[in-house]
Amino acid sequence: MVDQLSAVFAALADPTRRAILARLRDGEATVAELAEPFAMSQPAVSKHLKVLEQAGLITRTRRATARLSHLRAEPLRTARDWLGDYRAYWQESHDRLDDLLTELQEKDT
Repeated sequence: MVDQLSAVFAALADPTRRAILARLRDGEATVAELAEPFAMSQPAVSKHLKVLEQAGLITRTRRATARLSHLRAEPLRTARDWLGDYRAYWQESHDRLDDLLTELQEKDT
């Protein structure tokens, strides 16, 4: 079984799925509504929705004959937190680079 963080990053790796999540920030939508801006069939969009659902990024409910998708942002917070653990590393690397550039500029003057 794949851990949730891996599933989230795998789901986010596809630009269509990222666009679907961006659309769902505005509220729930049907498969037809989500398929509208893409040059793909509703069944193809449904496959993307299944990946997003398995990653925990969306939930799906039924209203009459429509199946609605809803954004579930909590797994995105988990991914953000995981990436945030590297923020100090990146900041330290940038600080060292800034120090080196300052030192080189001072030597040139």
